[in-house]
Amino acid sequence: MDPIENIHLTEKEEEIMTLLWKYGPCSVRTIVEHIAEPKPHFNTVSTFIRLLEQKGCVGRTQIGKRFNFFYATLPRTTYRRGALGSLVGKLFGDSFSMVSQLVEDRDLTPEQLKELLRMAEQNKSDNTK
Repeated sequence: MDPIENIHLTEKEEEIMTLLWKYGPCSVRTIVEHIAEPKPHFNTVSTFIRLLEQKGCVGRTQIGKRFNFFYATLPRTTYRRGALGSLVGKLFGDSFSMVSQLVEDRDLTPEQLKELLRMAEQNKSDNTK
């Protein structure tokens, strides 16, 4: 597993990353403008951006001496994969236990189970190429 997939983001860090994934490179001021009320202070968002940079999730492009654009270096799909894997591990131990729990709870239709099986078989064949 890629080490960046093991990154844990706080709720506020995740909110900032979501904005960067959605809007692309942004200044801190633009990020603040897009955050829902109550809006955090500019310096608070700057601190979160610095923490995200230290984690390797955010990069910056500097224009002049004072103006920075921040962008996501952590792909959204990579973060989702890591977060989902972590959640499944905490709640179920492994993905098989999660799927078996869904089957027991009858949350999956027979068609959905067939689709899961098809996806698993496709994944297996893709990994053997």
